Amino acid sequence: MEDFINKRICSTLPRLPQEGCIDLTYRCNNTCHHCWLRKSPNAPEGQNELSFAEIRRILDEARALGTSKWGISGGEPMLRPDFPEIFDYITSKAVSYSINTNGTMITPDIARLLKRKGNKMIALYGATAEVYDSVTRNPGGFEKAMRGFEYMRLAGASFVVQLIPMNENWEQWDRMVELAKSLSAHWRVGASWLYLSSGVAPVRNEEIARQRLSPRHVIELDSPDLAYEERMAEGDAGAAGCSSRPVLHACGATVAGDDRLFAQCIAGRREFHIDPYGMMSFCSFIKDPSLRYDLRRGTFREAWEEFIPSLADTVRGGKEYLDNCGSCEKRADCLWCAVYGYLETGRYSAPVPYLCEVADESRRYKDAWLDKHRRYFNIAGITVRVESDLDFNEVRFKKEFASFAVDGPGNDNVTLRHYFDLPEMKGKDLGKELYRKSPWAVSRKNGTWYYRGISPDGTDKELHKVAVFNAAHTRGTIYSLPRDESMVKKDGWHALSLFPTDQIWLAPLLADRKAVLLHSAAAALNGQGLLFVGHSDAGKSTTVTLLKNAAVEANGHSPIKIEILCDDRNIVRRWDDGFRVHGTWSHGDVSDVSGASAPLRAILFLEQSPQNDILPLTNRKEIWKRLLATLIKPMVTAEWWQKEMDVLEQIVNEVPCYTMRFDKSGAIVPQLEKLAQEG
Repeated sequence: MEDFINKRICSTLPRLPQEGCIDLTYRCNNTCHHCWLRKSPNAPEGQNELSFAEIRRILDEARALGTSKWGISGGEPMLRPDFPEIFDYITSKAVSYSINTNGTMITPDIARLLKRKGNKMIALYGATAEVYDSVTRNPGGFEKAMRGFEYMRLAGASFVVQLIPMNENWEQWDRMVELAKSLSAHWRVGASWLYLSSGVAPVRNEEIARQRLSPRHVIELDSPDLAYEERMAEGDAGAAGCSSRPVLHACGATVAGDDRLFAQCIAGRREFHIDPYGMMSFCSFIKDPSLRYDLRRGTFREAWEEFIPSLADTVRGGKEYLDNCGSCEKRADCLWCAVYGYLETGRYSAPVPYLCEVADESRRYKDAWLDKHRRYFNIAGITVRVESDLDFNEVRFKKEFASFAVDGPGNDNVTLRHYFDLPEMKGKDLGKELYRKSPWAVSRKNGTWYYRGISPDGTDKELHKVAVFNAAHTRGTIYSLPRDESMVKKDGWHALSLFPTDQIWLAPLLADRKAVLLHSAAAALNGQGLLFVGHSDAGKSTTVTLLKNAAVEANGHSPIKIEILCDDRNIVRRWDDGFRVHGTWSHGDVSDVSGASAPLRAILFLEQSPQNDILPLTNRKEIWKRLLATLIKPMVTAEWWQKEMDVLEQIVNEVPCYTMRFDKSGAIVPQLEKLAQEG
């Protein structure tokens, strides 16, 4: 019996508890104005926190089910005297970890412990002692935090400065950013809006609300990434490109008309949260005791496999939700989630007016972004969406693109997203290298294509550009050097990809669409497409010039109608009704280009001669040989080559081919007109 393997492709990941977050305590040495969780260092609740032994047992049970990543938070986790032991146990058994701390309790010993590779986020509440200590109500807190940062630096422990924005520190926000940059190579914005809590006295919520930034400032700090949102909505798992941005399920997602507020979240989540008292749920914002499982009374397996799934049908929004957030036109722009409704009002179904205002600001931002940062172009039936954080209203696209510009997406869409900052590629596994010839080294791994811009100088190891494409080349994330941004502003946008030429990424797209890019000139003559091919000096630009002159001389007195498609690169694509020729923006001596297309009436192989005539070619082998020589081959792989050979074979068999002998007199034009009429 022959050996065989059954291969099964899974569209969704199994529901495994991949990542856990544990709050070691809600006690904190700070008393911040904005905090919705804080308890004093000596709060009696500290007596009910999980012991180290209990934490070990829970972690072991979670690890047995597949948990490999942990987030450690609080309160201030370092307030616990057994923090070093807990940290060591968690991180020694995790593939990766993150920790949130205010940094004021970091000692030299703890800093050395934090050298362990992971994501260490240290909060910063102000740029000066006056503001920092006022926010935290902890005299001397700023000094302690700065000392903690210094201990980390001396220990060689990397960390991220996490800036916490609120009204009290907003006036010195720019100074906070500068301070963060001076402390670490990495910084980020913490929550851009502050959470209330239905479980605290109203006076505390009033205090938090006073610290909330205006909706406009919220969006300034945490601007929507519209391109990313669209890609996630379309289910693109490769949306993140080379960035570290996580690709997760949509938080707060619901199905229209379904008032089960957590059903989608529970089905999609591979994360869980454990509070300091051993109560587990699927989200750190869940504070309702009825939605938390007591791990002191049961097992982690039971919590994950039975209790949490049972909550999917438990919380329903009812009429309040269906009449408000469940049917709101702002929903796609809104941060609302049922957990926030509960934290604000004690009702999961309740709207949050503050978030409604943020949603309005988000929509205004997105509308402005679309106008400034997105453009569409159509080539050979493929609509290319170009996106960048640069303001396109202030950037000059080369004039050849004008004929290809369109107002919006089409039936077949490709997205090119531009950034002017190279990602970190050192140590990244890019898979098998398939091509290396300056200016590109191309590799592929698991369906993702990696293009690295390399120098022709073998001693120059610097990358000049990085591009990441999905398997079909319909989504590309392109990273250019920061200096390229100023060049684009000065010299204009010379290629949609900002590659030396757009050919290299167009080639695989065309092959998948039964199309070829040919070194040729092309024109639509009375609605019929004529393709002129030949070597570099064969007369392609000359032929185009003769046609242009004929159109000018006719000046409406003749039925001749000529549209130049391009004099150097053209696309021949097979459609349901036959082959069509499409212009490109890659011209030669004649700058006339057009995004139009026409049925391909004939292919003419150019031959300069004193005679002017058009002679049929019937030798298919000779046609194949001559046509193959004109095929643009920017990057050859076996797969691409086979697809292109199939298209060329169809062209040879279906499209009439001729030898066109001509001089510069223009006498050939009437014969071309006659040929077009015969079509």
